[in-house]
Amino acid sequence: MLRINDITLPLDYDELELKKAAARKLRVGIGELASVSLYKRSIDARRKEQIHFLASVDVTVHGSENAVCKKCRSAAVVKEYQYRLPASRKLSKRPIIVGSGPCGLFAALILADAGQCPLLIERGRDVDSRTKDVLRFHTDGILDATSNVQFGEGGAGTFSDGKLNTGTNDARIRKVLLEFAAHGAPEEILYLAKPHIGTDKLKTTVRNIREKIISLGGEVLFQTKLTGLRSKNGRLTAAVIEHNGTSQTVETDHLILAIGHSARDTFTMLHESGVMMEQKPFAMGVRIEHLQSMINCSQYGAMCESPYLPAADYKLAVHTSSGRGVYTFCMCPGGTVVAAASEQGRLVTNGMSEFARDKTNANSALLVGISPDDFGSSDVLAGVALQRRLEESAFLCGGGNYHAPVQRVCDFLTKTPSRGIGSVEPSYRPGYTLTSLDQCLPSFMTDAMREGLGMMDGRLKGFADGDAILTAVESRSSSPVRIPRDDSMQSVSLKGLYPCGEGAGYAGGIMSAAVDGIKAAEQILHQSLTD
Repeated sequence: MLRINDITLPLDYDELELKKAAARKLRVGIGELASVSLYKRSIDARRKEQIHFLASVDVTVHGSENAVCKKCRSAAVVKEYQYRLPASRKLSKRPIIVGSGPCGLFAALILADAGQCPLLIERGRDVDSRTKDVLRFHTDGILDATSNVQFGEGGAGTFSDGKLNTGTNDARIRKVLLEFAAHGAPEEILYLAKPHIGTDKLKTTVRNIREKIISLGGEVLFQTKLTGLRSKNGRLTAAVIEHNGTSQTVETDHLILAIGHSARDTFTMLHESGVMMEQKPFAMGVRIEHLQSMINCSQYGAMCESPYLPAADYKLAVHTSSGRGVYTFCMCPGGTVVAAASEQGRLVTNGMSEFARDKTNANSALLVGISPDDFGSSDVLAGVALQRRLEESAFLCGGGNYHAPVQRVCDFLTKTPSRGIGSVEPSYRPGYTLTSLDQCLPSFMTDAMREGLGMMDGRLKGFADGDAILTAVESRSSSPVRIPRDDSMQSVSLKGLYPCGEGAGYAGGIMSAAVDGIKAAEQILHQSLTD
C-alpha cells in the first residue's frame, strides 16, 4: 500500500476528484489505481479566501508499488496497521480494573481479548441509567453523588465532546480509533485530523465495548467501589470492594487503577493505605461561551457559511505578565456548558457537544495554571482541598441550588456585577445567577483571566466580545495528584498496583487515557510470563 501526503482537495470534492488527485500526485493514470481511501484529512484555513482540505491518502495500484513510488517523493510504501497482543500466560488470579473510563475500558478490553477474564468495577451506573440521572440533575437540580457527569460507565468523557485528538504520538492511537469505529463511532474518526464522536454517539459506543468485554470472558460490576487494598511484603494481594452496600475481599495480584480525576475519597483511601502520591500542577478557571456563528466567521472569514465546513474550533494559550499561563481547553463547537458536580454543595462546570455540533453556542474552558505553591499546604491532597473550596464558593455564589454564577465578559473586565445578558444566552442548566465572579474566584485567577482575555482577543477576533459569557467554576480539567510508578507502570510503593490515566496524573483526554490503559494491560500480560 502507498501513502501519499500533501494532497490538496476542494471543499466540495467527491470520490472521483479524490482518485484524480491521487493519480496526479503519483503521475499515473486513474486506471492504474486499484483502491483509494482517506488516511488523514484536515482543514487548511490559513488563507481565508482559499480554504481547502489537506489530505493523506492510502492507495493500492495495479503493478509495482516501488516503481510508482519512485515517481512521487511524497509517497511511501506502508503496511496497514495491525495491533498484536503481547504473548502471555493465564494469570492464576484474575486482574481487576477500577474505573470504566477510556483507560479502564481499553485495559479491560485488551486483557479480555488475551483470555485473562478481567473484573472491571465502576462506582457509578451503566451508561443508560447514568444518562437518566444526569438529565434529572440538569433539569431539576437533583444530584446523585454516585451517578453523574463524573461517575459512571464511560467516565467523565462520556458527557463531553468525545474529542479524540491528542498530543501524544503512539501507534496504539490507531488501535483505539479502530475499536471505537468497530463499536459504533462514526467511520470518519479514522481519517479526520480532529476526530470526535459526540456525547450522543459515545454512549452507544461505550455500551458496545462493555458488551464485547463480557463476551470475551470479562465481568463488569456497576455501583461497585474500591474501598481498600491488602498487601504483603510490598506486593498487592487483594482488593476490598463494596458492591450494593456489601463489602467483599477479592484476591488479585494485578489491579489497574483507572479512577479518573474526581474519585477524591479513593485518593484519601490510597493515601491512608500508604500508596505514594505527590502534588501535581493542574488548572482551574471558567467556561467561556460565544455564538458559534462568531467563531465560524473569525476562523473561516467569508467562507463561514460553507456547508462543507464543520463548526469551527480554536485553541489558545498565552503567558501573562506575572508568568502565569492562561489557555483554552476542551473546546466544544456547537455545544453546551453542563453541570458536572459530583459532591453535594459543590458546583462544577464542563463542556459537551453532540456529534452534529449544531447548538447555537460554542464553549471552552478558560483555564489558569495552578502550581503546588498555590495550594497553601504541603499535604498531598491540598490540591483537592483547593478545588473543593472554589466549588463550594461557586455553589453559594450561584444561590446554593446548583445554579451557576455567570458574568458577561464586558462586566468581568470592568469588575462590575452583571445585571443582564446580551446576544449570548448561557446554556448551563438547571439555571444561572448573574453576579461577579470575583466573589467566588481568587484574585490570582481573575487577574490572569482578564489579562489573558485581551491577549487571546488579539489572536482570535471577538474572543473578548463583551456579550460572551463566563460560567464558574471549571475545576476538574485534570488531577491535582500524581501516583508515581516505575518503568513497568507499577506503583513505586506497591507492586501489583498500576496507577493509570487521568486520575493518576498520566493522561489528559480520552485518547491518551485509553492508550495508557492499553499499555498497563500489556505490562500485566508481560508480567504473566514471569509470575
